[in-house]
Amino acid sequence: MPRRPGLSVRLRLTLSYAGFLAVAGALLLAVVWGYLLRYVPDNPQGLLGISPNRWLLVRTFFPAAAVAMAFLLVFGLVGGWFLAGRMLAPLDRITAAARTAGSGSLSHRIRLEGRRDEFRELADAFDTMLGRLESHVAEERRFAANASHELRTPLAISQTLLDVAREDPTRDRDQLIERLQVVNRRAIDLTEALLLLSRSDRGTFAREGVDLSLVAEEAAETLLPLAERRGIALDVTGGAARVGGSAELLLRMMTNLVQNAVVHNLPTGGTVTVHTEERDGAGVVRVENTGPVLAPELVPTLTEPFQRGTERARTDEHAGAGLGLALVHSVVRAHAGTLDLAARPAGGLLVTVTLPTDTC
Repeated sequence: MPRRPGLSVRLRLTLSYAGFLAVAGALLLAVVWGYLLRYVPDNPQGLLGISPNRWLLVRTFFPAAAVAMAFLLVFGLVGGWFLAGRMLAPLDRITAAARTAGSGSLSHRIRLEGRRDEFRELADAFDTMLGRLESHVAEERRFAANASHELRTPLAISQTLLDVAREDPTRDRDQLIERLQVVNRRAIDLTEALLLLSRSDRGTFAREGVDLSLVAEEAAETLLPLAERRGIALDVTGGAARVGGSAELLLRMMTNLVQNAVVHNLPTGGTVTVHTEERDGAGVVRVENTGPVLAPELVPTLTEPFQRGTERARTDEHAGAGLGLALVHSVVRAHAGTLDLAARPAGGLLVTVTLPTDTC
């Protein structure tokens, strides 16, 4: 919104300093006039006939007072301009940093030196904000690049299948349609996961009371056929755990946790245990599964989008885009909860989700 030009802060501070000094000088002169000249006799002989009278002192005093007031005014303007400049120098650096950030460069930092004061706290807060903003923008750019790459893969496969069908009209059409359906289904699932991840990051969802035990049972019932095909024993234990949040997002979170535990498990004879409980004023979900031993340096990367890790890569129909635990982390964060991942010494993973208890 356009604004009318006005006086700069430095000029206003200068005028304030000069005005304050002039008023102080005028008050001092008024005190001299009121408490000194009042005791000087107003007669031709003056005091005891030897000192000047009031008229003579006033005639001598007023020119000197006028010179002193002019000096105070000039001194106040010059000194005030200098002091205001020194006072506002840190603000100029903060403004320059803000303009640099506004141009798209987020790597610049103010790093204001000196003792802690209001300007130093403002500069430190601005540096912290720039650091977080730079990290967030870098993460968003990396996410967009990875998402584009992941979405391009099924589209490229679809294009290849169509090109092959065009060049070979005798090719089995039912097989082609089936493969296209699989590829298209994966693209749709990936797009829905990206949209859900974006929605949970924004936190734009209605909150209601949700029982995590019921959510866990629904997720387990949905994925039970997958677990049976892989020979995985799926068990849900524990009691009610009511939390406040989005039922849709929490169901997706639970489904991703259980599916991740089933898919990344032993080839056969594995187990998945889902346990829900209320503890210390919070709803807790623990998902524990058997599986290969995970390297300690791999565990912290499991919640990063599109990070699968060589040990977790799948080549079957459940080859994901690396968004499972990333979406879980996003949903937990949107619900003001905590997510803890720990590699089991015997192999597999233990995931613990803690969410605030429902206060609705």
